[in-house]
Amino acid sequence: MAEPTPRRNEPRLRPAPLLFEPAEAAADPEHFFDLESIEDPQALLDRATELTLAFRAATDRAVEFQAMAAAQLADPRRFDRLTPAEIAERAEWTEDYAKKMVEFGRELLRGADAEGYADPV
Repeated sequence: MAEPTPRRNEPRLRPAPLLFEPAEAAADPEHFFDLESIEDPQALLDRATELTLAFRAATDRAVEFQAMAAAQLADPRRFDRLTPAEIAERAEWTEDYAKKMVEFGRELLRGADAEGYADPV
């Protein structure tokens, strides 16, 4: 997995929405967000680029939520807190990566607290 990088001061991109495909379309291995039906190469490039950016933004956001959850699970104030090794096992990470994610999550949560959001723990 890629290492998380804080992006607190960067504006969030608003990529093309990821629309869920109907079950019958998703079952077809050749079908992918209707890209196979686009014949114009410029339109195909444009739509494929939109999807690429949307998936990257979704991945970045999901990693941030993973990090915040890891930090909350490792919070020493919790009676049921987890160790980095336990978090790593649950998330299928290495223990070193889990430690980095816990710290990244703490930074994100501190930033959320500084912006006036309630402490989620």
